[in-house]
Amino acid sequence: MKTVLNISEAYSLALHAAAMVASHGKAGPVTAHRIATRLGVSEAHLSKVLQRLTKSGILTSSRGPGGGFSLGMPAASITLLDIYESVEGPLKLGRCLIGTHICGGKSCVFDDLIDKVNGQFKDYLQHTTVEMVKDTLGGDGGNDQKDNRDR
Repeated sequence: MKTVLNISEAYSLALHAAAMVASHGKAGPVTAHRIATRLGVSEAHLSKVLQRLTKSGILTSSRGPGGGFSLGMPAASITLLDIYESVEGPLKLGRCLIGTHICGGKSCVFDDLIDKVNGQFKDYLQHTTVEMVKDTLGGDGGNDQKDNRDR
C-alpha cells in the first residue's frame, strides 16, 4: 500500500538491525546471518547496510567464531536520525512532494502542511533513540538457541 511517508528498504533494515543488536545486549555479537534470517531478507543486501552502520560507528564488527555485530556506542545515544544519515546521507527536507516545481503556482496547494510534516518527522528521528525502540523492533535480539552458527 502506498503511503505519503515512505522510507527506503535500506533504512528499514538499518533501523531493525540496530534495534536487534541492541536488544541482544551483553549476550555477545549478533551475526549478519542471524539478523537476515530474523528479518527475512537477503544477507548480501543486509551486509551492505551493516557496513554503513559500522563505518559510521553505530555498530562494531568482529570476525571469526563468536564474531558478529555489536553496538559501537550506548543505545541511548544513537538516534533514529543517526541511523538514517549513516545509510541515506543527510536528511533533506523538501517543500514539494513531486520534487520539482512544475505547477507554476504562486504557492503550494498543501500550504505549509509539508513543512509541518517534515518537521515532525525530523523531530521524531532526532529525539527517538535505539534504546527507546529496541524492544519494539528488536524482539528477542537473536536469543534463539536453535541456530548454533551464532554461538
